[in-house]
Amino acid sequence: MSEYASILLDDPVWMIVVKGLLVFVLCVLLTLAAVYGERKIVARMQLRVGPNRAGPGGMLVSLADGVKLALKEDIIPKAADRIVFILAPVISAATCFLAFAVIPMTGKVMFFGEETIMQLTDIPVGVLYVLAATSIGVYGIVLAGWSSGSTYPLLGGLRSSAQVISYEIAMGLSFVAVFMYAGSMSTGDIVQAQSQWWNAVVLFPSFVIYVISMVGETNRAPFDLAEAEGELVGGFHTEYSSLKFALFFLAEYVNIIAVSALATTLFLGGPSAPPGLGFTESWLGGWFTFIWFLLKVFLFFFLFVWLRGTLPRLRYDQFMKFGWKVLIPVSVLWILVVATLRLLTQQGASQFLIAAFTGGVVLVVLIATSLYESSKKRAEEEARYVPEMPAPKFPVPALPKAKIEEVE
Repeated sequence: MSEYASILLDDPVWMIVVKGLLVFVLCVLLTLAAVYGERKIVARMQLRVGPNRAGPGGMLVSLADGVKLALKEDIIPKAADRIVFILAPVISAATCFLAFAVIPMTGKVMFFGEETIMQLTDIPVGVLYVLAATSIGVYGIVLAGWSSGSTYPLLGGLRSSAQVISYEIAMGLSFVAVFMYAGSMSTGDIVQAQSQWWNAVVLFPSFVIYVISMVGETNRAPFDLAEAEGELVGGFHTEYSSLKFALFFLAEYVNIIAVSALATTLFLGGPSAPPGLGFTESWLGGWFTFIWFLLKVFLFFFLFVWLRGTLPRLRYDQFMKFGWKVLIPVSVLWILVVATLRLLTQQGASQFLIAAFTGGVVLVVLIATSLYESSKKRAEEEARYVPEMPAPKFPVPALPKAKIEEVE
């Protein structure tokens, strides 16, 4: 049993309920802040002012959007399956909050006189639980597209299901190296295993693969093909309005916060301070670790916004090709490399042998990349080459210009 789990087992029932309510309130408040922050950041990237009317500096624009959606007319199409149409946004929103049950947001803190951690529970397969919870949320999108009784929502739902299958495989494979390095699937154990070096440094390829996969998992640009406005009007939520659309809106941002919190836990040391700043973890009775956690989550959220304001949307074939032919093979090869290195380390291999193996892997990657680039360049040159057409063997009528010259 991990240290985090032993501490959480002593929590009374009332504390678990209070922590659950605090997590829910925190997610809602972070969603309001995220909507405002995204609009301001994208506006600055595009040399615009952004929201500046609702409240000081436009800070109440998120609240105004919520009130507007609540007061809009709730429309259900006649062709829709009424029960499933109503349940779909509820499923999407509810499952996003489940992921926070195993995310440690602080170190050891005093909460109403009790020593605890801002985490509801720490189970041995905590990371798999998060992956399962976020996967169930996609059912809401698929069911919303199917139950709307319209073509474009159905296409958006089908795209979403294919997207999840493609990128969740790569996401799950990126976790394997973390499990091998930490020796556990518990989020608490993974955080404690990063006391010296963060996994983002030690397992950098896994970190990159997860960051790309989490963007595809959350249907965000440039991977927002399930709700592409230029192709599918609004995608799976085309027929939704009022509070049902607000639930999808909430689910998107809570899901972004959830995958960012998971990335913080697995690769950036969770609530622990950056290397060299460990003395800050005791400030405010341990609550300063919560500030470190939020800063790391905000860093990932800024990455989401940066990608949205920078990159254009991919074509669907490019999107699927990248998931199946790039991310998944690279993930499998990286797992083999990590497994070999862990085996060499556990068997007491010399540093020279480990360095030689690492150098060999790097050399093979460089050679493979060079061969791929050269073959790609050769293919492009062949595509640009247009062979001369042989002269036809049958009579060809003279061109009009030639006829005019003959008359003259």
